[in-house]
Amino acid sequence: MFDGIFEAIEEWMRGLLTGMVESNLTTMFTDVNEKTGEIAAQVGQTPQGWNGSIFSLIQNLSDSVIVPIAGMIITFVLCYELISMFTEKNNMHEVDTWMFFKYFFKMWVAVYLVSHTFDITMAVFDVGQHIVNAAGGVIESDTAINVDAMLEQMKTAMESMEIGELVILALETMLVSLCMKIMSVLITVILYGRMIEIYLYTSVAPIPFSTMSNREWGQIGNNYFRGLFALGFQGFFMMVCVGIYAVLIATIEISDNMHSALFGVAAYTVILCFSLMKTANLSKSIFNAH
Repeated sequence: MFDGIFEAIEEWMRGLLTGMVESNLTTMFTDVNEKTGEIAAQVGQTPQGWNGSIFSLIQNLSDSVIVPIAGMIITFVLCYELISMFTEKNNMHEVDTWMFFKYFFKMWVAVYLVSHTFDITMAVFDVGQHIVNAAGGVIESDTAINVDAMLEQMKTAMESMEIGELVILALETMLVSLCMKIMSVLITVILYGRMIEIYLYTSVAPIPFSTMSNREWGQIGNNYFRGLFALGFQGFFMMVCVGIYAVLIATIEISDNMHSALFGVAAYTVILCFSLMKTANLSKSIFNAH
């Protein structure tokens, strides 16, 4: 009689632990799939497409608040340019007509850059979007983990496990599932943080654009342009990280060792998150933006 009771208890515990493992794995793999799929969708969007309301807000702030300041900077830079032009030519003893044409051309360029700031800025991100979309076509590996296939392999492996092993596996899946949720939040923070940085960067675009007509002050504008390209190409580096992650995930085999496979998925997701965090510094260092 007692043997039947113990068998029933063991069967009940086995079903309980198996269900807990399957629930944890389903939640974990679903979260990972959603976030890795979101990366490709997020980095391939321009500032206008990501959130039109925020973009309109930033554009209105730039036009109403920053452009007047940029106009004052243009006036100062052009006056400085005019004074420097005259003093460089032996105190106006070597003044030529072409100097004035050159000055008026610089004036026209400065005004044109400030009045078309957002067009030029968005052109940079359009180029970045094109590169990201092209990279998405080359990276053909699927980043999504096949949840059904994973669970089927897990069920097969769990049938031969003892109660103690199932308890350990349930605790492991609970821990890894919690870690995956934290990684999912970090990935979201990285993606949204990049877009917010882009909006902040573009909000003050007229000011560095207003310095482009002068050789000395133009260093501000040149560095700003390098920062723009760094932000645009950061999306490409993120896509490369996702492609590497897809290749690593495809190499995981559940049938060999369930515990190592489980922590392998967690390790690869942590590596993906860490790599995404490094893309900003990598892109800035390549474009020499600071």
